[in-house]
Amino acid sequence: MTCWQSIAHHISQSLGSSFQITQKTSVGGGSINAAYKISGINQHQEQLNYFVKLNSAALEYMFQVEFDSLNELSQTEIMQIPKPVCFGTTKSTGKAATNSAEKQTNELNKSYLVLEYLAMNAQGDARAMGQALAQMHKISSKHYGWYQDNIIGSTPQSNQYHSNWLNFWREERMIPQFKMLYDKGYQSSLMPLSDKLLKQLEVLLKNHNPPASLLHGDLWSGNYAYNEQSQPVIFDPALYYGDRETDLAMTELFGGFNADFYSAYNEAWPLDEGYKIRKTLYNLYHILNHANLFGTSYLNQAVNMMQRLC
Repeated sequence: MTCWQSIAHHISQSLGSSFQITQKTSVGGGSINAAYKISGINQHQEQLNYFVKLNSAALEYMFQVEFDSLNELSQTEIMQIPKPVCFGTTKSTGKAATNSAEKQTNELNKSYLVLEYLAMNAQGDARAMGQALAQMHKISSKHYGWYQDNIIGSTPQSNQYHSNWLNFWREERMIPQFKMLYDKGYQSSLMPLSDKLLKQLEVLLKNHNPPASLLHGDLWSGNYAYNEQSQPVIFDPALYYGDRETDLAMTELFGGFNADFYSAYNEAWPLDEGYKIRKTLYNLYHILNHANLFGTSYLNQAVNMMQRLC
């Protein structure tokens, strides 16, 4: 059984109806996974389309937590989410390979995630996006964190429960990123400033215990779009419950969100003045993660942000 036959079989099990792949097309845009649009027919000769992510079999956990995250977001029924269909790993023989690229895909053990395929556009109703995000953030938990750890980009993200936001941000966000950078050889150059910042958190987050809001967790412009009705769609989450400002801060980090989005969000749930300072702290987490993933150019940016915060 080839890789794709195995995936089609799992889709059939999830649907409770036979499914046969008739076409697959590589989809660009991701830097971590290979991605495909697949088309096929079920036992009623209806055509169905799915979005498939592939990676090495060792990374099945990454797809499992994304599957669970998308399920949790979709249950809110606030914004459209690509519905998760199935995930798993497959061993394939490569016997059906027709060229070298296909052979490489088929011969390697793979993990996969199958999602509903949605036709999406870059432009749409930005006000609807702002309003919907505010409504999503009003869904809350008793504790900061989540019931399982997950992934931010390709980095493990700890979500241990805390009842205090300062403790959560220090222990589950800042310290793990610093430790990874120390392990990469930056301890002597980074530790004096990182220690100072960790102490400064007592000031930056003093008396700040916001609601533990349902968060996307990785809300940059590459992780949202609009459907054919111009309504917002979000995907690729790094879900947990925490300060809603962290999602808003990330929307400002790399751009891609317009004034209508922010206006609509603030009408639905206004941000307070402290956000202007805290957003730098919250975005520092993502820049530290980029430094861990991509190197020193982001480390220099992180140092500049830490100096401003201290």
